Amino acid sequence: MPLRRLTRLCTTALLAGSLLATAACGVSGSEGEASDEQPERTGKVSGQITFRTLQLKPTFTDYIQGVITAFEKKHRDVKVKWEDVPGEGYNEKLVADAQAGQLPDVINLNTDSFQLLADRGRLADIAALDPEAKGDFIPGAWDQYRLPGKKGVFAYPWYVTPEILTFNKKLYAEAGLDEDKPPATVEEYFDQAEQIARTSGGQVAAFMADPQGRLPGDWQKMGVPILNAKGDAFTFNTAKAVEWAERMRDLYQQGAMPKESLTGSQDINQLYGSGKLVFGPGSPGFIKDIKDNAPKIYAQTAVGEAITGKLGHIGIYTQSLGVRRDTKHPDAALEFAKWVTNGPNQVAFSKKATIYPSNAKGLDDPYFSDKGDGTDPETMARVIGAEELRDAQLDANTPVQWTNQVGDAVNREMHKAIKGDREPAEAVKRAEDAANKILATQQKQQKQQQKQ
Repeated sequence: MPLRRLTRLCTTALLAGSLLATAACGVSGSEGEASDEQPERTGKVSGQITFRTLQLKPTFTDYIQGVITAFEKKHRDVKVKWEDVPGEGYNEKLVADAQAGQLPDVINLNTDSFQLLADRGRLADIAALDPEAKGDFIPGAWDQYRLPGKKGVFAYPWYVTPEILTFNKKLYAEAGLDEDKPPATVEEYFDQAEQIARTSGGQVAAFMADPQGRLPGDWQKMGVPILNAKGDAFTFNTAKAVEWAERMRDLYQQGAMPKESLTGSQDINQLYGSGKLVFGPGSPGFIKDIKDNAPKIYAQTAVGEAITGKLGHIGIYTQSLGVRRDTKHPDAALEFAKWVTNGPNQVAFSKKATIYPSNAKGLDDPYFSDKGDGTDPETMARVIGAEELRDAQLDANTPVQWTNQVGDAVNREMHKAIKGDREPAEAVKRAEDAANKILATQQKQQKQQQKQ
């Protein structure tokens, strides 16, 4: 399953305060208002529609086909043609299909591919066509599918993954840390990493050095304003962002992070599973991997609430289902997308993969609240993650303007700062300049496309 890095949980996700969130995403319109050129519903659920998923075969073939079959049984006048495509080159294929007028009626979208199509006006405004839908979903997931400067919501949220905290409690205790007091802020996280480096004598590291999975989430949690109020310029060149780069550089030099991990060339699951890393990835799916492949380390693993920082928000990762704006069968496409994302179907999917429902009723299922005896990491990860999701906020997510291209440009500068090849203040300034240059280009292209 193509679960995207949790960075963009603020990533991401991507997810710091509601002021920042609102500013970053341009949330100003009422989703109940229809956008221009939306399809018109006829009330007749019929026709053949195409449903495209992203890399779900063969692992989830039976599940997806079962959902389709049940829908067709309920709506006898609808036929669903399912196609599953690989993740590599997915965005390029979507753009090509859009230009050729060959988009599927219902499309599985990650954050980047959603932005690509929605910015180009290729997706139907779900909120306008299905005004009752908002109440079905957790707010943090629903708000993911708004666009800066536009009214409406342009996709149904599908499955989601929240950020959590995982750590080796044995190594944690050996560093003199209390497992009942895990870090709640980025600054505390860095303080504990420093203590781990100091007390272990280089035998274990705290976390991975590559900033790709940490930004812009860490900055948002530290109160760094990622974007201006209009959402049309990056503004993260601040004293706090420089402080982040300075501490990362110092921790890297102290051995709190594996040297080779700066380039992302090391496998975090392998390092954690071999007992050489204290903090694991902030993803619930990681717990299952350790359970299957490193049972001894699994027994030493503890799970806690995500680091929220000053603003108290977590990162969430989401997938969605968009509906082609010019679909010939809007009623069938909308009903099908709504069917796939309803509570029961999302709960069933969650029991087959380490994911969570974006559907609020689905999240109320006892499966997500049963703690057992409170000692099993996988069970506790599920419960903690579900509790976090209920209050997950949009501003805890990576703003749509933080594209992969922007992330890569920022990461290149932060690598230099962490390695000691560039002064942190200069690296942050260069990163912001590069990000704004990319953003300006993207905005110019979008305006040109909208005129076409």
